[in-house]
Amino acid sequence: MNMILSGLHTLVANAVALGLVIFLHEFGHFLACRKLGVRVERFAFGFGTELLGFTGRQGTRFSLCAIPFGGFVKPAGEDPVGGPEPKPDEYFGQPWNRRLIIVYAGPAMNYVLAFCLYTGLIWGRGLPEASKQAVIGNIVIGLPADQAGIRIGDRILFFGGRSLAGWEDLASSIHRSAGKEILLGVERDARSFDVKLTPRKDEAGEKGVIGIMPKAEYRPVGPFTAMRESARLCWLQSTQTVTTIASKIWKRERPDLAGPVGIFQMISRAARSGWEDFIFLVGFISVAIGFFNLLPLPMLDGGHGVFYLWEGLRGRRLSPVVQERANTVGLAMLLSLLVFATYNDFLRIRSERAAKPVAVETK
Repeated sequence: MNMILSGLHTLVANAVALGLVIFLHEFGHFLACRKLGVRVERFAFGFGTELLGFTGRQGTRFSLCAIPFGGFVKPAGEDPVGGPEPKPDEYFGQPWNRRLIIVYAGPAMNYVLAFCLYTGLIWGRGLPEASKQAVIGNIVIGLPADQAGIRIGDRILFFGGRSLAGWEDLASSIHRSAGKEILLGVERDARSFDVKLTPRKDEAGEKGVIGIMPKAEYRPVGPFTAMRESARLCWLQSTQTVTTIASKIWKRERPDLAGPVGIFQMISRAARSGWEDFIFLVGFISVAIGFFNLLPLPMLDGGHGVFYLWEGLRGRRLSPVVQERANTVGLAMLLSLLVFATYNDFLRIRSERAAKPVAVETK
């Protein structure tokens, strides 16, 4: 019974998180269409068979579909190939700059969602600052601490049999131990045990890391500080994504991208650890999806944006043949990326299962 409830809780958490993020992305497109006078034929929450639906006064079919992971918007006259001259209330009846607003309204809504969630969290709970205590506040999935069974909330008492003075002592000790097996004394729920693990080298190849972050302590702040910090957080996530991927490519290393399975795992763990972690992760995923859709790849919003910018600069559209070929290439790239990310997920899961942490209870 507990397994069934746990599975249901995981499914609901993922449906809420992914459904909200992708639904609001599509709502951004829908809202821009409405504001610019573009007729929308259908706005659906989810995919697959329609479960419930109604047609609005302006002719839009609003649908609730069977698979609650996202949604889609279908503007009238969305297909540029063939057919009669587009009407003024159709998508391609709009000038290039108005279509540009429509395509970028989706990613913009993702950033708005993340900004609002972060602002609410920071204003409601306070601005997080790293604790000086050696208590685990968060764990990176797939890194040594996660593989060894260390959990959020664990307190690290000893490093190699030596008592720790605090988080800085723990961090510096781990940084000096890249590639060397270490022994940590862990306290959890009033019991103590030892865990053996080997820190990896960081991206710069200089320091050892095991994928842990300190527990956060919260300082009360006002709404304006919360908004400023939320905007900064959205910006940092975007820039760090660029620098991390660029660094991996430059060093010819395999990017550690998370696919559907990895995202499912992260949402499930966040939902179990508390509502604050869950809300933060929804904001994080929203920024990631918004940023990803800004990339100038065919089939993505950013790819459509490149087509329309070209049209604005050259005074004419790209030919339907060129657009079709570009979209074919873009689809192949996206499918390859999906396969690669999913492969990464299964490698991570296999690594986690293969890792056999040595945990010896001590008295």
